[in-house]
Amino acid sequence: MPIYHLMGSVPRKRHIVFRRPDGGLYAEELMGHEGFVGSSSLLYHIHPPTTVTRARRIREMRWEADTDTSLRHRHFRTALATTGGSATLDRIPLLFNADIAMSYVQPDREDDHFWRNSQADEVVYVVEGHGVLESVFGELPFRPGDYVVIHRNITHRWRLDAAQGPVKLLVMESRGHVRWPTRYRNEFGQLLEGAPYSERDIRRPAVLEPHDEAGEFPVYVKQYDAVNELVLDHHPFDVVGWDGYFYPWAFNIHDFEPIVGRIHQPPPVHQTFQGDGFVICSFCPRPYDFDPEAIPAPYNHSNVDSDEVLFYASSEFMSRKGIEYGSITHHPDGLPHGPHPGRAEASIGATHTSELAVMMDSFRPLQVARGALPLEDEGYHRSWLDQQHAAFSPPTS
Repeated sequence: MPIYHLMGSVPRKRHIVFRRPDGGLYAEELMGHEGFVGSSSLLYHIHPPTTVTRARRIREMRWEADTDTSLRHRHFRTALATTGGSATLDRIPLLFNADIAMSYVQPDREDDHFWRNSQADEVVYVVEGHGVLESVFGELPFRPGDYVVIHRNITHRWRLDAAQGPVKLLVMESRGHVRWPTRYRNEFGQLLEGAPYSERDIRRPAVLEPHDEAGEFPVYVKQYDAVNELVLDHHPFDVVGWDGYFYPWAFNIHDFEPIVGRIHQPPPVHQTFQGDGFVICSFCPRPYDFDPEAIPAPYNHSNVDSDEVLFYASSEFMSRKGIEYGSITHHPDGLPHGPHPGRAEASIGATHTSELAVMMDSFRPLQVARGALPLEDEGYHRSWLDQQHAAFSPPTS
Protein backbone atom coordinates (compact mmCIF):
# COMPACT_ATOMS: atom_id res chain seq x y z
CA MET A 1 0.00 0.00 0.00
CA PRO A 2 2.12 2.92 -1.23
CA ILE A 3 0.60 5.77 0.79
CA TYR A 4 2.26 6.71 4.05
CA HIS A 5 -0.28 7.33 6.81
CA LEU A 6 -0.03 8.34 10.49
CA MET A 7 -2.74 8.31 13.16
CA GLY A 8 -2.67 9.08 16.87
CA SER A 9 0.51 9.60 18.85
CA VAL A 10 3.92 8.19 17.90
CA PRO A 11 7.43 9.06 19.14
CA ARG A 12 9.75 11.26 17.08
CA LYS A 13 11.89 8.25 16.06
CA ARG A 14 11.22 4.55 15.64
CA HIS A 15 12.32 2.13 18.35
CA ILE A 16 12.99 4.73 21.03
CA VAL A 17 11.47 5.25 24.49
CA PHE A 18 7.76 6.08 24.34
CA ARG A 19 6.06 6.08 27.74
CA ARG A 20 2.48 5.80 28.90
CA PRO A 21 1.11 8.42 31.33
CA ASP A 22 1.81 5.97 34.18
CA GLY A 23 5.50 5.81 33.22
CA GLY A 24 5.47 2.37 31.61
CA LEU A 25 6.50 1.78 28.02
CA TYR A 26 4.03 1.51 25.19
CA ALA A 27 4.45 -1.84 23.44
CA GLU A 28 5.80 -1.32 19.93
CA GLU A 29 4.73 -3.78 17.21
CA LEU A 30 5.95 -3.98 13.63
CA MET A 31 3.35 -5.47 11.28
CA GLY A 32 4.05 -6.07 7.61
CA HIS A 33 4.55 -8.59 4.84
CA GLU A 34 7.67 -10.21 3.37
CA GLY A 35 9.54 -10.19 6.65
CA PHE A 36 11.28 -6.84 7.17
CA VAL A 37 11.43 -5.74 3.53
CA GLY A 38 7.77 -5.38 2.45
CA SER A 39 5.29 -2.66 3.32
CA SER A 40 4.78 -2.35 7.07
CA SER A 41 3.47 -0.20 9.89
CA LEU A 42 4.60 0.41 13.47
CA LEU A 43 1.87 0.29 16.12
CA TYR A 44 2.05 1.42 19.74
CA HIS A 45 -0.10 -0.60 22.15
CA ILE A 46 -1.10 0.22 25.70
CA HIS A 47 -0.65 -3.48 26.50
CA PRO A 48 1.66 -6.02 24.85
CA PRO A 49 -0.17 -7.76 21.97
CA THR A 50 1.29 -11.07 23.19
CA THR A 51 -0.68 -11.54 26.44
CA VAL A 52 -2.78 -14.59 25.52
CA THR A 53 -4.45 -16.34 28.47
CA ARG A 54 -5.50 -19.46 26.58
CA ALA A 55 -5.72 -20.90 23.08
CA ARG A 56 -7.72 -23.63 21.38
CA ARG A 57 -8.55 -24.90 17.91
CA ILE A 58 -12.24 -24.32 17.19
CA ARG A 59 -12.91 -25.92 13.83
CA GLU A 60 -11.52 -26.83 10.46
CA MET A 61 -12.14 -24.52 7.51
CA ARG A 62 -10.79 -26.73 4.74
CA TRP A 63 -12.98 -26.37 1.67
CA GLU A 64 -14.26 -29.47 -0.11
CA ALA A 65 -14.31 -29.47 -3.91
CA ASP A 66 -17.16 -30.64 -6.12
CA THR A 67 -16.40 -34.17 -7.26
CA ASP A 68 -17.96 -33.50 -10.68
CA THR A 69 -15.01 -32.00 -12.54
CA SER A 70 -16.46 -32.19 -16.05
CA LEU A 71 -15.36 -29.18 -18.07
CA ARG A 72 -18.21 -26.70 -18.53
CA HIS A 73 -19.24 -23.11 -17.88
CA ARG A 74 -21.07 -22.67 -14.59
CA HIS A 75 -23.48 -20.17 -13.04
CA PHE A 76 -24.31 -19.61 -9.37
CA ARG A 77 -27.16 -17.47 -8.01
CA THR A 78 -26.46 -15.72 -4.73
CA ALA A 79 -30.17 -14.88 -4.59
CA LEU A 80 -30.56 -18.47 -3.34
CA ALA A 81 -27.99 -18.04 -0.57
CA THR A 82 -28.98 -18.47 3.05
CA THR A 83 -29.31 -15.18 4.89
CA GLY A 84 -27.94 -14.77 8.37
CA GLY A 85 -25.06 -15.54 10.64
CA SER A 86 -21.59 -14.12 11.04
CA ALA A 87 -19.65 -12.04 8.51
CA THR A 88 -16.58 -14.15 9.25
CA LEU A 89 -17.74 -17.64 10.24
CA ASP A 90 -20.72 -18.23 7.92
CA ARG A 91 -19.27 -17.51 4.51
CA ILE A 92 -20.48 -19.79 1.71
CA PRO A 93 -17.49 -21.26 -0.18
CA LEU A 94 -17.74 -20.76 -3.95
CA LEU A 95 -14.48 -21.18 -5.89
CA PHE A 96 -10.87 -21.69 -4.89
CA ASN A 97 -7.32 -22.71 -5.73
CA ALA A 98 -3.96 -22.32 -3.99
CA ASP A 99 -3.81 -18.57 -4.76
CA ILE A 100 -7.34 -17.24 -4.32
CA ALA A 101 -10.62 -18.26 -2.70
CA MET A 102 -14.04 -16.67 -3.20
CA SER A 103 -16.98 -16.84 -0.80
CA TYR A 104 -20.25 -15.01 -0.13
CA VAL A 105 -22.11 -14.07 3.04
CA GLN A 106 -25.23 -12.17 4.07
CA PRO A 107 -24.66 -11.59 7.82
CA ASP A 108 -27.46 -10.50 10.12
CA ARG A 109 -25.54 -10.15 13.38
CA GLU A 110 -22.29 -8.68 14.61
CA ASP A 111 -19.56 -10.95 15.88
CA ASP A 112 -18.85 -11.27 19.57
CA HIS A 113 -15.29 -12.20 18.62
CA PHE A 114 -12.57 -10.32 16.77
CA TRP A 115 -11.29 -11.77 13.48
CA ARG A 116 -7.78 -12.13 12.08
CA ASN A 117 -7.02 -13.88 8.81
CA SER A 118 -3.40 -14.93 9.16
CA GLN A 119 -3.23 -16.94 5.94
CA ALA A 120 -4.62 -14.48 3.40
CA ASP A 121 -5.27 -10.88 2.48
CA GLU A 122 -9.00 -10.27 2.18
CA VAL A 123 -10.62 -8.14 -0.53
CA VAL A 124 -14.26 -7.77 0.49
CA TYR A 125 -16.64 -6.31 -2.08
CA VAL A 126 -19.63 -4.72 -0.35
CA VAL A 127 -22.59 -5.69 -2.51
CA GLU A 128 -25.05 -4.07 -0.14
CA GLY A 129 -24.96 -2.54 3.30
CA HIS A 130 -23.31 0.06 5.47
CA GLY A 131 -21.24 -0.06 8.60
CA VAL A 132 -17.75 0.31 9.99
CA LEU A 133 -14.74 -1.96 9.82
CA GLU A 134 -13.11 -1.69 13.24
CA SER A 135 -9.45 -2.68 13.50
CA VAL A 136 -6.26 -2.09 15.45
CA PHE A 137 -5.66 0.71 12.93
CA GLY A 138 -8.92 2.54 13.71
CA GLU A 139 -12.35 2.79 12.13
CA LEU A 140 -12.99 2.56 8.38
CA PRO A 141 -16.62 3.20 7.31
CA PHE A 142 -17.90 1.09 4.41
CA ARG A 143 -20.78 1.50 1.96
CA PRO A 144 -22.19 -0.30 -1.12
CA GLY A 145 -19.67 -0.68 -3.92
CA ASP A 146 -16.64 -0.60 -1.65
CA TYR A 147 -13.70 -2.89 -2.03
CA VAL A 148 -12.42 -3.19 1.54
CA VAL A 149 -8.84 -4.47 1.54
CA ILE A 150 -7.74 -6.09 4.80
CA HIS A 151 -4.17 -7.29 4.69
CA ARG A 152 -3.33 -10.53 6.47
CA ASN A 153 -2.97 -10.63 10.24
CA ILE A 154 -4.93 -7.42 10.86
CA THR A 155 -7.28 -7.93 13.81
CA HIS A 156 -10.67 -6.50 12.91
CA ARG A 157 -14.43 -6.71 13.38
CA TRP A 158 -17.36 -5.85 11.10
CA ARG A 159 -19.85 -3.46 12.72
CA LEU A 160 -23.10 -3.53 10.73
CA ASP A 161 -25.55 -0.65 10.38
CA ALA A 162 -28.81 -2.61 10.34
CA ALA A 163 -30.84 0.60 10.10
CA GLN A 164 -29.58 1.07 6.52
CA GLY A 165 -30.60 -2.36 5.29
CA PRO A 166 -29.08 -5.81 4.88
CA VAL A 167 -25.38 -6.45 4.33
CA LYS A 168 -24.11 -8.65 1.50
CA LEU A 169 -20.40 -9.33 1.07
CA LEU A 170 -18.37 -11.01 -1.66
CA VAL A 171 -15.08 -12.14 -0.10
CA MET A 172 -11.85 -12.88 -1.98
CA GLU A 173 -8.96 -14.31 0.05
CA SER A 174 -5.49 -13.98 -1.46
CA ARG A 175 -2.47 -16.00 -0.37
CA GLY A 176 -0.29 -13.18 -1.74
CA HIS A 177 -0.21 -9.45 -1.04
CA VAL A 178 -3.00 -7.50 -2.78
CA ARG A 179 -1.75 -4.29 -4.41
CA TRP A 180 -2.31 -1.74 -7.13
CA PRO A 181 -1.31 -2.97 -10.60
CA THR A 182 2.36 -2.33 -11.33
CA ARG A 183 1.60 -0.61 -14.62
CA TYR A 184 -0.46 2.06 -12.81
CA ARG A 185 2.54 3.14 -10.67
CA ASN A 186 5.74 5.04 -11.34
CA GLU A 187 9.13 4.09 -9.89
CA PHE A 188 8.27 5.94 -6.67
CA GLY A 189 5.00 4.06 -6.14
CA GLN A 190 2.78 7.01 -7.03
CA LEU A 191 -0.25 6.34 -9.18
CA LEU A 192 0.21 7.62 -12.72
CA GLU A 193 -1.90 10.27 -14.39
CA GLY A 194 -3.24 7.63 -16.78
CA ALA A 195 -4.34 5.24 -14.01
CA PRO A 196 -8.12 4.75 -13.65
CA TYR A 197 -8.05 6.06 -10.06
CA SER A 198 -5.80 8.20 -7.87
CA GLU A 199 -4.69 8.38 -4.25
CA ARG A 200 -7.61 10.72 -3.55
CA ASP A 201 -9.96 7.80 -4.16
CA ILE A 202 -8.31 5.61 -1.50
CA ARG A 203 -10.01 5.81 1.91
CA ARG A 204 -7.98 5.06 5.01
CA PRO A 205 -9.00 4.60 8.67
CA ALA A 206 -10.53 7.85 9.86
CA VAL A 207 -10.87 7.53 13.65
CA LEU A 208 -8.50 5.98 16.19
CA GLU A 209 -9.91 5.58 19.69
CA PRO A 210 -7.74 3.28 21.86
CA HIS A 211 -9.55 0.92 24.24
CA ASP A 212 -7.82 0.41 27.59
CA GLU A 213 -9.96 -2.44 28.91
CA ALA A 214 -9.00 -5.54 30.86
CA GLY A 215 -10.98 -8.78 30.64
CA GLU A 216 -11.33 -11.71 28.28
CA PHE A 217 -11.40 -10.84 24.59
CA PRO A 218 -11.60 -13.73 22.07
CA VAL A 219 -9.71 -13.28 18.80
CA TYR A 220 -10.54 -15.89 16.15
CA VAL A 221 -7.52 -16.50 13.95
CA LYS A 222 -7.76 -18.25 10.58
CA GLN A 223 -4.52 -20.10 9.91
CA TYR A 224 -3.66 -23.44 8.28
CA ASP A 225 -7.28 -23.80 7.06
CA ALA A 226 -8.66 -23.78 10.60
CA VAL A 227 -10.06 -21.30 13.11
CA ASN A 228 -8.21 -20.92 16.38
CA GLU A 229 -9.38 -18.95 19.40
CA LEU A 230 -6.82 -16.83 21.24
CA VAL A 231 -8.16 -15.11 24.36
CA LEU A 232 -6.39 -11.85 25.20
CA ASP A 233 -6.42 -10.34 28.67
CA HIS A 234 -7.14 -6.90 27.21
CA HIS A 235 -9.09 -5.30 24.37
CA PRO A 236 -7.09 -5.77 21.14
CA PHE A 237 -7.87 -2.26 19.89
CA ASP A 238 -5.55 -0.57 22.39
CA VAL A 239 -3.34 1.22 19.84
CA VAL A 240 -2.61 4.88 20.69
CA GLY A 241 -0.81 5.60 17.43
CA TRP A 242 0.72 4.07 14.33
CA ASP A 243 2.37 5.01 11.07
CA GLY A 244 3.42 3.27 7.89
CA TYR A 245 2.11 1.73 4.69
CA PHE A 246 0.33 -1.39 5.98
CA TYR A 247 -3.31 -0.97 7.09
CA PRO A 248 -6.87 -1.68 5.88
CA TRP A 249 -8.21 0.60 3.18
CA ALA A 250 -11.22 1.02 0.90
CA PHE A 251 -11.83 1.93 -2.73
CA ASN A 252 -15.30 2.31 -4.18
CA ILE A 253 -16.09 0.78 -7.56
CA HIS A 254 -17.95 3.97 -8.56
CA ASP A 255 -14.65 5.88 -8.26
CA PHE A 256 -13.09 3.72 -10.99
CA GLU A 257 -12.65 5.78 -14.17
CA PRO A 258 -13.38 3.52 -17.17
CA ILE A 259 -10.98 3.55 -20.09
CA VAL A 260 -12.86 3.57 -23.40
CA GLY A 261 -11.76 3.59 -27.04
CA ARG A 262 -12.90 3.89 -30.62
CA ILE A 263 -13.27 0.10 -30.79
CA HIS A 264 -13.71 -2.55 -28.10
CA GLN A 265 -11.16 -2.46 -25.29
CA PRO A 266 -9.99 -5.79 -23.77
CA PRO A 267 -10.63 -6.67 -20.09
CA PRO A 268 -7.18 -5.57 -18.78
CA VAL A 269 -8.33 -1.94 -19.07
CA HIS A 270 -10.75 -2.72 -16.23
CA GLN A 271 -8.06 -4.07 -13.88
CA THR A 272 -8.35 -2.70 -10.35
CA PHE A 273 -6.11 -4.93 -8.19
CA GLN A 274 -3.11 -7.15 -8.71
CA GLY A 275 -2.50 -10.31 -6.71
CA ASP A 276 -0.21 -13.31 -6.92
CA GLY A 277 -1.85 -15.64 -9.43
CA PHE A 278 -4.94 -13.50 -10.11
CA VAL A 279 -6.29 -10.04 -10.95
CA ILE A 280 -9.50 -8.25 -9.98
CA CYS A 281 -11.28 -5.99 -12.49
CA SER A 282 -14.24 -3.58 -12.32
CA PHE A 283 -16.78 -3.25 -15.14
CA CYS A 284 -18.49 0.10 -14.60
CA PRO A 285 -21.06 2.32 -16.36
CA ARG A 286 -19.34 3.93 -19.32
CA PRO A 287 -19.77 5.14 -22.92
CA TYR A 288 -19.49 2.43 -25.54
CA ASP A 289 -16.96 2.37 -28.36
CA PHE A 290 -17.54 5.30 -30.69
CA ASP A 291 -16.54 4.05 -34.12
CA PRO A 292 -19.76 3.76 -36.18
CA GLU A 293 -18.84 0.19 -37.13
CA ALA A 294 -17.70 -0.89 -33.66
CA ILE A 295 -19.21 -3.96 -31.99
CA PRO A 296 -19.30 -3.04 -28.28
CA ALA A 297 -20.01 -6.60 -27.11
CA PRO A 298 -16.82 -8.59 -26.46
CA TYR A 299 -15.60 -11.03 -29.08
CA ASN A 300 -15.42 -14.76 -28.40
CA HIS A 301 -12.22 -15.63 -26.60
CA SER A 302 -10.49 -18.66 -25.13
CA ASN A 303 -8.76 -18.26 -21.79
CA VAL A 304 -5.96 -20.72 -22.41
CA ASP A 305 -4.24 -20.07 -19.10
CA SER A 306 -6.81 -18.46 -16.81
CA ASP A 307 -10.27 -18.93 -15.33
CA GLU A 308 -12.73 -16.04 -15.51
CA VAL A 309 -15.20 -15.36 -12.70
CA LEU A 310 -17.77 -12.57 -12.90
CA PHE A 311 -19.98 -11.29 -10.10
CA TYR A 312 -22.85 -9.29 -11.58
CA ALA A 313 -23.48 -6.32 -9.29
CA SER A 314 -26.35 -5.23 -11.53
CA SER A 315 -28.82 -7.13 -13.69
CA GLU A 316 -27.38 -5.63 -16.88
CA PHE A 317 -24.36 -6.99 -18.71
CA MET A 318 -23.83 -6.34 -22.41
CA SER A 319 -22.89 -9.86 -23.48
CA ARG A 320 -24.99 -12.06 -21.17
CA LYS A 321 -28.48 -13.51 -21.14
CA GLY A 322 -29.99 -15.48 -18.30
CA ILE A 323 -28.07 -13.81 -15.53
CA GLU A 324 -29.46 -11.62 -12.74
CA TYR A 325 -28.30 -9.26 -10.04
CA GLY A 326 -26.04 -11.33 -7.79
CA SER A 327 -25.20 -13.97 -10.41
CA ILE A 328 -21.70 -15.45 -10.47
CA THR A 329 -20.40 -17.09 -13.65
CA HIS A 330 -17.31 -19.27 -13.90
CA HIS A 331 -15.72 -19.67 -17.33
CA PRO A 332 -12.81 -22.12 -16.96
CA ASP A 333 -9.72 -22.26 -19.13
CA GLY A 334 -9.89 -24.71 -22.00
CA LEU A 335 -13.26 -23.42 -23.24
CA PRO A 336 -14.10 -20.46 -25.47
CA HIS A 337 -16.80 -18.11 -24.29
CA GLY A 338 -18.30 -14.91 -25.59
CA PRO A 339 -21.55 -13.06 -26.15
CA HIS A 340 -24.79 -14.96 -25.93
CA PRO A 341 -26.81 -15.33 -29.15
CA GLY A 342 -28.00 -11.97 -30.47
CA ARG A 343 -26.00 -9.88 -27.99
CA ALA A 344 -23.26 -8.86 -30.41
CA GLU A 345 -25.79 -7.73 -33.02
CA ALA A 346 -27.88 -5.95 -30.40
CA SER A 347 -24.87 -3.99 -29.13
CA ILE A 348 -24.16 -2.33 -32.49
CA GLY A 349 -25.10 1.33 -32.30
CA ALA A 350 -25.56 1.32 -28.52
CA THR A 351 -24.02 4.39 -26.92
CA HIS A 352 -23.47 3.39 -23.28
CA THR A 353 -23.88 0.70 -20.66
CA SER A 354 -25.03 0.84 -17.04
CA GLU A 355 -23.47 -2.53 -16.18
CA LEU A 356 -21.64 -3.06 -12.90
CA ALA A 357 -19.60 -6.20 -12.28
CA VAL A 358 -16.57 -7.51 -10.43
CA MET A 359 -14.30 -9.88 -12.35
CA MET A 360 -11.63 -12.13 -10.91
CA ASP A 361 -9.30 -13.91 -13.32
CA SER A 362 -7.11 -16.62 -11.83
CA PHE A 363 -4.04 -17.91 -13.63
CA ARG A 364 -4.39 -21.43 -12.25
CA PRO A 365 -7.56 -23.54 -12.52
CA LEU A 366 -10.27 -22.99 -9.93
CA GLN A 367 -12.19 -25.70 -8.14
CA VAL A 368 -15.89 -25.35 -7.41
CA ALA A 369 -16.62 -25.69 -3.70
CA ARG A 370 -19.32 -28.12 -2.66
CA GLY A 371 -20.93 -25.31 -0.68
CA ALA A 372 -21.75 -23.54 -3.96
CA LEU A 373 -23.76 -26.40 -5.45
CA PRO A 374 -27.15 -25.43 -3.92
CA LEU A 375 -26.78 -22.09 -5.74
CA GLU A 376 -26.03 -23.55 -9.17
CA ASP A 377 -28.02 -23.07 -12.37
CA GLU A 378 -27.13 -26.40 -13.97
CA GLY A 379 -28.28 -25.46 -17.47
CA TYR A 380 -25.98 -22.48 -17.93
CA HIS A 381 -23.44 -24.27 -20.15
CA ARG A 382 -26.20 -24.72 -22.78
CA SER A 383 -27.13 -21.04 -22.80
CA TRP A 384 -25.11 -20.26 -25.97
CA LEU A 385 -27.32 -22.48 -28.09
CA ASP A 386 -29.58 -20.57 -30.44
CA GLN A 387 -33.20 -20.47 -29.31
CA GLN A 388 -34.23 -22.68 -32.21
CA HIS A 389 -32.00 -25.42 -30.80
CA ALA A 390 -32.61 -25.04 -27.06
CA ALA A 391 -34.92 -22.83 -25.08
CA PHE A 392 -33.06 -21.16 -22.25
CA SER A 393 -34.42 -18.98 -19.52
CA PRO A 394 -33.08 -18.09 -16.08
CA PRO A 395 -34.16 -20.55 -13.38
CA THR A 396 -36.74 -19.55 -10.86
CA SER A 397 -36.33 -19.60 -7.11
